Amino acid sequence: MKHIVTGIIAHVDAGKTTLSEAMLYRAGELRKLGRVDNGDAFLDTDDLEKKRGITIFSHQASLPYRDLNLTLLDTPGHVDFASQTEQVLSVLDYAILVISATDGIQGYTRTLWRLLDRYNVPTFIFVNKMDGSGVNKDQILKQIKETFSDGCVEFNDDVTDDTYEEMAMQDDNVLEDYLDSGSLSDDTIRQLIRERKVYPCYFGSALKLEGVDLFLDGLEKWTVEPEFRSEFGARVFKVSHDEKGERLTWVRVTGGTLHNKAVLVDEQKANQLRVYNGSKFSISQEIKSGEVCAITGLTGTYPGQGLGSELNAEKPSMQPVLNYALDPKKYDIHECLNALRQLEDEDPQLHVTWSSHLQEIRVQIMGEVQLEILQQLMLERFNLDISFGEGSILYKETITRAVEGVGHFEPLRHYSEVHLLMQPTAPDSGGTFNADCSVDVLGKNWQHQIMTSLNAKEHLGVLIGAPITDINITLVGGQASIVHSVGGDFREATWRAVRQGLMMLKQQNACVLLEPWYRFRLEIGQDQVGRAMNDIQRMSGTFDAPSANESSGDMAVLTGVAPVSEMQDYAQDVIGYTHGQGQLDCVVDGYRDCHNAEEIIAARDYDPVGDLDNTPGSVFCAHGAGYPVQWDDVPTTAHVPYIYSQEQLQELSN
Repeated sequence: MKHIVTGIIAHVDAGKTTLSEAMLYRAGELRKLGRVDNGDAFLDTDDLEKKRGITIFSHQASLPYRDLNLTLLDTPGHVDFASQTEQVLSVLDYAILVISATDGIQGYTRTLWRLLDRYNVPTFIFVNKMDGSGVNKDQILKQIKETFSDGCVEFNDDVTDDTYEEMAMQDDNVLEDYLDSGSLSDDTIRQLIRERKVYPCYFGSALKLEGVDLFLDGLEKWTVEPEFRSEFGARVFKVSHDEKGERLTWVRVTGGTLHNKAVLVDEQKANQLRVYNGSKFSISQEIKSGEVCAITGLTGTYPGQGLGSELNAEKPSMQPVLNYALDPKKYDIHECLNALRQLEDEDPQLHVTWSSHLQEIRVQIMGEVQLEILQQLMLERFNLDISFGEGSILYKETITRAVEGVGHFEPLRHYSEVHLLMQPTAPDSGGTFNADCSVDVLGKNWQHQIMTSLNAKEHLGVLIGAPITDINITLVGGQASIVHSVGGDFREATWRAVRQGLMMLKQQNACVLLEPWYRFRLEIGQDQVGRAMNDIQRMSGTFDAPSANESSGDMAVLTGVAPVSEMQDYAQDVIGYTHGQGQLDCVVDGYRDCHNAEEIIAARDYDPVGDLDNTPGSVFCAHGAGYPVQWDDVPTTAHVPYIYSQEQLQELSN
């Protein structure tokens, strides 16, 4: 049988889990069709999921259908759990994107499409709830094409000449062959789908089992099993704990075979290889290429990690934007910290931090729903009835010009100097580190120490001490002493070089404070458009021209962007002034310039020179003793000449 791993993704309430249920039922895996609202859906196995009627965690099911052996990974639908969905995308052969015919393409659906593009995942589209009143298939398909791609093509039993032509238009070479032959082979169509040039669209109602058989037929016919390496490799896409507290590392084997008791990480063995199907599992002695399993016995693994010959996945693009302090109430704060550490083990994006000085625990999250779930998890799994204080925004900092930062560390019997070229990069690109330095200048060992040091900590900006982002740092020069240099010296010099460069840029007004922004879709009555526009402008947001909701003529739609800090509580206002008829959908759209940067910087009153853990100054030596040199005096005191002139730095900035 052909084995395919597919993930099913959607905006919340599109019917994603209902479609999974219908597919399992029609494939003969379920005797009874469960329902999300009844709390008996096969893939919503967690008590919290049953209570809330939403998918919170990713789950696995096995679905054999004719000659297709389908491993189905159900994913969370709520935007607050987008990072968990994103982790699953890196191990998929194909994705199933579910769209609600009654709701249309929501903001989060657009985000999911961008993520599918980022991970290059071939995609099948299932338009659900076609039995809804006033639904027009042609209108929906038109919206899908306009929003996503002209390659979104309706697939049904009879492929017409028009359908062939639509598909052929997505590739010049295929079009040329089509014009000669008047047809497309099945293999050509499969290849177009695999290359993300064609996206098969199916229509139906999962709840009523309409269109599900045709969709399963399509998955069987149009998917292609990937080829795998012979050398063992696997990628971690999830970490969880079972009901007994056993730690599970979920992997997709991407090459070779995973054997039971194999040594995988830091001499740790795979104690069990579990193949899950819903809440039940079987134990296997080996997992072959392409298959998915949960491994017991491993600690320290994390989502996105590569095992064996597999490389680590990219850092998730969906990052938390809110910061909350925990209120332990009557409970021991260290007991709370241990519980949160276990939850962070499953979801590293929580970024749990502990301040021993303040005796305070803080977590980072995407939104209010995730915060509520976190509280419920703490209560149900650890019997800790905690709460959280008022949230704050997670700011970031970046730079707008290139600079050469220099760090020097030379107390008595120590020596190191590091020169780093720091350049701005594209928005939401994070931080990257490179080396462009001859081994004649700095030996491989010292360069390795510097690169390790760059990766060893989160570098902070100098405006408010927020994490620095959208920056490329390149090692370009430095100096070591044959007698006195040790590895720790280069760690000190490297970190000081980063901060010194940032201080130089701050002096040039080339440091920028960033904040997270929402991309929103606001639906209100036609008579409330003026009020909504004023609100958005007051919140420092921008909007596109209003459009009518085609499914409801008396409602208008505003789309645009606005700062999270201003819009995060606006949903309650919308409910109030629209008397419950309006709706606000928000999706984090990355970081942009902070709309009130001066106010935030003044309020934080951050002293970058006084931050002793991130000092920008250097240490030099004279007359047998080390002495401090302030960051602005480093250029005239450094031992190694600067690599770049101001003119060259200006060119690099442009």
